[in-house]
Amino acid sequence: MKLREYEAKKVLKEFGIPVPAGFLIKSADELAPHLNDLGENIVLKAQVDVGGRGKAGGILMAHRGTAIQAAKDLFAEKIKDLPVREILAEQRLEIQHEYFLSITIDRSTKQPLILFADNGGVEIETTAQDRPDAIRKAVVMPLMRDIPPFMLRELLGSAPKEIGQIINKLYRAFCDKDAVLAEINPLVTTSQGVFAADAKFIVDDNALARQGIRVNRDLTDREREAEKHGFSYVELSGSIGVIGNGAGLTMATLDLIEFYGGKAANFLDVGGGAESERVMHAVRLVASVPSVKVIVVNLLGGITKCDEVAKGIISAGISQKVIVRLAGTNEAEGRKLLSKKGYEMLSTMDLVVKKAVEVTA
Repeated sequence: MKLREYEAKKVLKEFGIPVPAGFLIKSADELAPHLNDLGENIVLKAQVDVGGRGKAGGILMAHRGTAIQAAKDLFAEKIKDLPVREILAEQRLEIQHEYFLSITIDRSTKQPLILFADNGGVEIETTAQDRPDAIRKAVVMPLMRDIPPFMLRELLGSAPKEIGQIINKLYRAFCDKDAVLAEINPLVTTSQGVFAADAKFIVDDNALARQGIRVNRDLTDREREAEKHGFSYVELSGSIGVIGNGAGLTMATLDLIEFYGGKAANFLDVGGGAESERVMHAVRLVASVPSVKVIVVNLLGGITKCDEVAKGIISAGISQKVIVRLAGTNEAEGRKLLSKKGYEMLSTMDLVVKKAVEVTA
């Protein structure tokens, strides 16, 4: 789950990384008591769960005398269709230089990967594309509590040595908070020292309970519904709904849809041993996706009984066309139930997918 900037900076502060003086406000009137603590120049940052907020007008510069009106203006805005309900009001730093620092997971080694560049800010993506050698990298064994000094020296190059402490502290925060991304961009030097001017922090969804996070804000309403029923569910962008049992079978269905020129709207693994009520919830969930025109149900009966699957499909009572492939335990009973209700059943996954792609063409 992605933390908002004020939450990410709270984590950084907990681990001893300096951040600008700042306060979270939920109305412009809440800013007045803090104005003297923020200095003459102030930055107002909309706390919305979307990237690119700066270019979308979500960050405003203000002076002490204009800050309250600027906050009112920002609260009245929508940033990429999201209303602004919280603003982080911060002291504006007098920046001497901007650096880029990020820690993520190296998929090839499955270990923390540290990235550092002498030039940070909004152009870091361009730098990474045009001059990849400008970003220095180091892979750290996760059992290590501290980054070795030689590794810090290689990362820093000619950057100030005190940034080495920041890198080490961010690494500890990354490990202790079960992060998959911890990023400071820009990490800035000022006459008062080094500060994290901005921060991104993403916590592993599988560790939310351990971190005391009860609600995953990154989930859509349908993803929350799927989580409630224990479905493995991912939303995609196509028009063919997909329900399978087993990750391998469901992924194979998605691959076949792509092969025949179709686009899947989702991945839903209903799991093994699914009873009729569980199947009903799965079908209704997929049918609630606005783009879905047809649903492919591709299940193999083992501990999952085909007659239970059929009952669930019928009980769902959805308007979209459902094309079914059932094979295995109680297959004849399942086919008989569906046949009575006029559902289209085909004998192979290949035929089912071809038919679904034809329907959406």
